[in-house]
Amino acid sequence: MPPCEPRIDLLKSDLFGRVELVHLNDSHPASNSGAAGGIQTMPTQWVRRDTSCARWWVKPLARYLAGRECRALLALSELPRVPKLLSWKKGILERSWQPGSPLQLAAAPGPAYFAAAFRLLVQLHRRGVAHNDLAKEPNWLVDEHGQPGLIDFQLASTHRRRGRRFRLCAREDIRHLLKHKRTYCPQALTPRELKILANPSAAARLWRATGKRIYLLITRRIFGWSDREGAGDRNH
Repeated sequence: MPPCEPRIDLLKSDLFGRVELVHLNDSHPASNSGAAGGIQTMPTQWVRRDTSCARWWVKPLARYLAGRECRALLALSELPRVPKLLSWKKGILERSWQPGSPLQLAAAPGPAYFAAAFRLLVQLHRRGVAHNDLAKEPNWLVDEHGQPGLIDFQLASTHRRRGRRFRLCAREDIRHLLKHKRTYCPQALTPRELKILANPSAAARLWRATGKRIYLLITRRIFGWSDREGAGDRNH
C-alpha cells in the first residue's frame, strides 16, 4: 500500500518563508540533517520551517536563523519539553510538535509553573544553550498538566564554553522569565528575584537604549511582526 499523503496546515507565511504543521496517519522514516546522523522515525505530526521560499533579499538571514535553531536543537536532543530536530536540509527544517498553549493564552500559571520553568532553563544552560528570545510569551508553552515548554530557537546561541558572553545571555534568559513571573504571580517573587529584575545588565540597558529601537523598527514596520508573535505555530 503506498504511503498516505500528509495533510499540511499553513501556520505562518512571511518574508522568511513558510511555517507548516504536517499531519501524517502513519509514521515514516526520514533522514536527519547528517549532523545528528542515522535514520529517525518521523512522528505523525511535526512542524516544517521552509526557508527555500523566502524573499531573495532575506533568504540568507532566514537560513542562518534556521541553522541556529538546528544547532540548538541538536544540543538539546535529550532534553524534554523542547522540540526534537527531525531534519535540516536544503533550507527546510523539520522539528517535532511541542504540545501546549502559549503563555498569554493559557490559564494564568502559578508559582509551580515558574519553578518548573526555572529548572527547565537551568537544564538548557547546562547544555550550553541560551534561548535569547524569552521575552516573547508565545515562546513559553503551558501543557495540559500545567508544565512549561519552550519553542522557537531561531535566536538561540550554542556555546562550547561558559564564558562572559554565555553568562550574560543566560542571565537575560532568567530575567525575562522573572518578568513573566512578575506579570502573572508577582506575590511569589523572592527578594533575590526582585533584585535581578531591578538590576538589568549593562548590555541589557544598552540594548534598550539603542539596539531595541532599531529592532522594533525593522520587525514592526518592515516584517510586520507583533510583540506576541512567536515561531508561527502558536499564533492561533
